[in-house]
Amino acid sequence: MTLRPFLLCIIALLCSALLSGCGSRSWHKGGVPGSRPYTVRGKTYYPLKSAKGFVEEGTASWYGPGFHGKTTANGETYNQYAMTAAHKILPLGTQVRVTHLGNGRSIIVRINDRGPFVDDRVIDLSRAAASRLNVLGPGTARVRVQSLGGVDRMQENGDLTGAFYVQVGAFADRINADNLISILSQSGNKGRLVYGSNNMWNVQVGPWPDSFGAQRQLDVFRGMYPGAFVVGDN
Repeated sequence: MTLRPFLLCIIALLCSALLSGCGSRSWHKGGVPGSRPYTVRGKTYYPLKSAKGFVEEGTASWYGPGFHGKTTANGETYNQYAMTAAHKILPLGTQVRVTHLGNGRSIIVRINDRGPFVDDRVIDLSRAAASRLNVLGPGTARVRVQSLGGVDRMQENGDLTGAFYVQVGAFADRINADNLISILSQSGNKGRLVYGSNNMWNVQVGPWPDSFGAQRQLDVFRGMYPGAFVVGDN
C-alpha cells in the first residue's frame, strides 16, 4: 500500500517532464551547428557555406519571451535583448542588414539561430531587433535581408542595382534541375543553373538590373514556387 503514493509521484514527474518538452522550439534543442543539412517538419534545409552576395526580401517575424535563456543553434544562450536573428540557411555568425521596406528603418543583426520555419517568412528577429524596426506591435513586416560585404550600390530610394535573380528551386540531382530549366524556358522565362555553396544545383530566373524588378517577379513566381527568393549575383 505504501508503494502507491510513491508510484503516483513518479508518474506525475514523468508527465511533467514530457509536457515541458512539448512546448519547446524543437529546432533550438541541440542546435544546428555549422553548415550541415538539417530537417524540420519533414523539410530538409541546406545551409550556405558563404553569405557573399546574399540578398533576400520577404516577411520578417520576431521571437522573444518564450525562448529567452534557451540554447540557440550555434550553442549560445538566447538573449531577446541582443541584436540577433534566426535564418534558415545563412551561415551562423553572419552579419546582415535588415531593412523594413515599409518605414525605411535599417538595423544590423548577427545570425545565431535557425528559423523561422514558416513558408513566407525569411528571418526571425530578436525582441530588441524587432523593436528597433517597429515590428513588435504588428508582429511581421516586409524586409530586405542583405549580407554585409556582399551586394552594394544602394540608391536613395533603397533599391539595389546590379544583376538580380529569383531562385525558384534547389536540387541535389542535376537532372531535376535541368528539367525545371526546360519548364521555365517553355513558359518564356530565361533560367540559369548555379552549383552553389549549399552543394545543390540552384535554378534561378533572370537577371533583372535592380532588386525592385526582381522583387516584382518574385511576387509572380511565388504563386508556383512558394519557397522562391531574390538573390544578388556574386
